[in-house]
Amino acid sequence: MKLISREFIRNIAPQLDLLNTIGGGVAQPKLHVNQRPQGVVLHVAMPSVAAEQFHVVLNNSDLTVYGEYRHQPTDQLAAPLFVQKLNLPANLDLASINASHENGELRVAIPFKEAA
Repeated sequence: MKLISREFIRNIAPQLDLLNTIGGGVAQPKLHVNQRPQGVVLHVAMPSVAAEQFHVVLNNSDLTVYGEYRHQPTDQLAAPLFVQKLNLPANLDLASINASHENGELRVAIPFKEAA
């Protein structure tokens, strides 16, 4: 005897994920920082998160990268999937940050300041 259909489970699963996230469950993406001769590149890998769900916010020298979940793109309610906050060193050119998303990975490139 089937009490719960597969269709019901498929329809309720996104809501359960959202409720779990709102209730305190937050995912942790793979975060890696590469230093290169021209600057640093921050890699945030979370394959299940679409490009439009990633956000990069710069406030003074604090860089915050976060992802959000919306069941539908037009939904007013968004739940945080993850939040990573970094305090950036003074030798980086914060006016020249470049972010891109490719193959489930967000890349944030920040060049070093030019030598005076």
